[in-house]
Amino acid sequence: MKDRKIILDTETTGMNKFGVHYLGHRIIEIGAVEIVNRKITNNIFHTYINPNRKIEKEAFLIHKIDEKFLQNKPKFHEIAEKFINFIQNSELIIHNAKFDVGFINYELSFLKYKIKKIEEICKIVDTLKIARSLFPGKPNNLDALCSRYSIGKEKRKIHSAILDAKILANIFLKMTGGQTLMDFRKKYENKKIIYQKKNRKIRVLFPSIEEEKEHKKSMDIIQKNSGFCYWNR
Repeated sequence: MKDRKIILDTETTGMNKFGVHYLGHRIIEIGAVEIVNRKITNNIFHTYINPNRKIEKEAFLIHKIDEKFLQNKPKFHEIAEKFINFIQNSELIIHNAKFDVGFINYELSFLKYKIKKIEEICKIVDTLKIARSLFPGKPNNLDALCSRYSIGKEKRKIHSAILDAKILANIFLKMTGGQTLMDFRKKYENKKIIYQKKNRKIRVLFPSIEEEKEHKKSMDIIQKNSGFCYWNR
């Protein structure tokens, strides 16, 4: 059975600190990356969008996308059907999902379209909530998670929906106990590997009761969010 997930991120004209519809801010970029059976594919959705309104300075400083660049880009209604076709019947993985889902649903509210909310066609998973449950009291933004999971963030000088979606895809796989395909054959193809046997006793350290409880709690979170946890078998 194909397990399809879409990692999604957006950039907008403003931050909407007081609510998604405050001042009528709009989406200016959508980036989405496909994961099938816990492998990142080459199937992506990426578009810039002309919001037909001013971009706030605070938002511009984050993503560096200006009105001039977006002038000839399509309006949301022009890309809506293609976007819906790409994400439908999938599990949408979003960091701080309330923000992005609110904006997408706000855009859909302007259209004479049969779908008014993406929750109608997708299951929404918020990786910010997962991160907070795994690392309570710690910073859980994308930069912090990149550092925690040793994921390169050198290209993340400014925010980009498609770049952040690609980064989040790798974070999600590591956060939920999986990993991308690793092929060691190329690395060691023409190399002779020598194994040395040492006659020494291996020291075994057993976890405390408290450590076992914390481990079980983490495995249950992975099971709940990914649907499968090998170590919980």
